[in-house]
Amino acid sequence: MKLSRRLFGAAAIAFVATAGASYAADMKIAIVVKSLGNGFFEAANKGAEEAAKELGGVKIIYTGPTTTTAEGQIEVINSLIAQGVDAIAISANDPDAVVPALKKAAQRGIKVISWDSGVAPAGRIMHLNPSSNELIGKMCLKLAADHLPDGKGDFAILSATTTSTNQNIWIGEMKKQLKDFPGLKLTTTVYGDDLADKSYREAQGIMTSHPDVKVIVAPTTVGVLAASQAVKDAGKIGKVYVTGLGLPSEMAGAIKSGATKEFAIWNPIDLGYTATEIAYHLVKGDASGKPGTEIPVGRMGKIKIDDKGEAAMADPFIYDAKNIDQFSKIF
Repeated sequence: MKLSRRLFGAAAIAFVATAGASYAADMKIAIVVKSLGNGFFEAANKGAEEAAKELGGVKIIYTGPTTTTAEGQIEVINSLIAQGVDAIAISANDPDAVVPALKKAAQRGIKVISWDSGVAPAGRIMHLNPSSNELIGKMCLKLAADHLPDGKGDFAILSATTTSTNQNIWIGEMKKQLKDFPGLKLTTTVYGDDLADKSYREAQGIMTSHPDVKVIVAPTTVGVLAASQAVKDAGKIGKVYVTGLGLPSEMAGAIKSGATKEFAIWNPIDLGYTATEIAYHLVKGDASGKPGTEIPVGRMGKIKIDDKGEAAMADPFIYDAKNIDQFSKIF
């Protein structure tokens, strides 16, 4: 009888352990990006896969629409709900339009966070900013000033979509902090919809309609590359400079040609890594994501959530001729 009980106890323990292992192996974390084919998000996916490998038993589902629309992301979200993923980490094309679909996901027990480009609080547990919005805005202005003699002159902004959450916040911060850069004058803000051809045309339009503009600031990886190419093709290297947020691998040519002196970006690999770590701990249940709490994020340390339900990952980093070769090999 004692032997029987021992065998039953051992079997029960084995069953629980197996069930736990099975659950861990089934943890599916969806990384939803603004659009597929974007180098920044592909780098973020590498970080997500790195985190998944470290954590063990995590499957990354990297997905997104083919164009930067809220409608496309809503279709993707509904598909993920049907697949029964455990978590959705989304960089949103529109902060409000995706909320109903994400609420539906939450009702099914799916942990939802936003990263890079935020979702309205009603549609997520928390948001991961790549850096603080204030520092990003200040960095963009610093980059513009650094391209001008004595930091004085006209500049223009080439953004992504008119509804892009992060772009609008950063532009707002730039306008708010312009008082700290008295030599800078913002002449216009245009939108390239994060499409290379449209961003290229918008940059051409800036140079034609605003001949006094000396710097184009593009806080979007697609826009900064397209604008750099437009300046080069117009034969205006040295007369008009391009800066903003870009990928080292894509901006190496602009640095070498002189179209850009320096630009900034956080490491998207770290961003995808951190978002995955957050999602994992929320699913596991050892983190709540509530304001005032902290979440461990592997090699990135810990992040603390503020009273708005947001957390900052790191400060922007400047890339220039001295370090572009080193970093362009990474992402």
